[in-house]
Amino acid sequence: MASLTSQLELTLQPEFRGHPPHDPCWDTPGSCLLQPTGSVGSSGFAQPSFEMCTVEWQLGGCGVLGVGIWLAATQGNFATLSSSFPSLSAANLLIVTGTFVMAIGFVGCIGALKENKCLLLTFFLLLLLVFLLEATIAVLFFAYTDKIDRYAQQDLKKGLHLYGTRGNVGLTNAWSIIQTDFRCCGVSNYTDWFEVYNATRVPDSCCLEFSDSCGLHAPGTWWKAPCYETVKAWLQENLLAVGIFGLCTALVQILGLTFAMTMYCQVVKADTYCA
Repeated sequence: MASLTSQLELTLQPEFRGHPPHDPCWDTPGSCLLQPTGSVGSSGFAQPSFEMCTVEWQLGGCGVLGVGIWLAATQGNFATLSSSFPSLSAANLLIVTGTFVMAIGFVGCIGALKENKCLLLTFFLLLLLVFLLEATIAVLFFAYTDKIDRYAQQDLKKGLHLYGTRGNVGLTNAWSIIQTDFRCCGVSNYTDWFEVYNATRVPDSCCLEFSDSCGLHAPGTWWKAPCYETVKAWLQENLLAVGIFGLCTALVQILGLTFAMTMYCQVVKADTYCA
């Protein structure tokens, strides 16, 4: 009797060769599609942490994009200082950066919610590309600091000739604010403006005490500090804050890469196990 019962059980039992007796892939029909979600989310903090990370990315990108749009709408493309790259304004940089960050965060968030291998891998590759690009730019910047300094000063001096001209409101506003706030005049010297005006004259923003046409007064009434070196010294004084910001950005990117690859590997493993 016992032998007959055993034979009946074996006959009725599905033949899922290669699966353990309590494999949820055949205990509950259709559960292979649901199992990866439970396995990734319940196996640790990878999924919720990654989702939170991508949401923060989107919020950060939205904030940067909003500041860029506001700056473009209200400040006339403020900080367009380069004559060689007129589109390289603070507003445009913020808009492009914010849009790109939001796009990457959206891909990662959807990939985490849907546990889609393609989207997770796309997020990982895009984030890795950004990380490597930032690292390359940082290395090149420190390796060619002197050449960058010389080129930047030459380009800024060319940009002085566009000061006050039609269609260059952003450049004019930028130079006026920089010279007023940093109490400086010209790129390397106040005499840089003499070539612009073909006269012994500077913009009114160079004056120690601002008044109409004060740039026509004697040089003793103007700021003497060069703007390039003054702004560079200010950046060096705040180098710690810049370094902390860079390290935090790199840390967030590394965490994003780690979580994305962890989820991708777990989803691939779950799909392979239930195949």
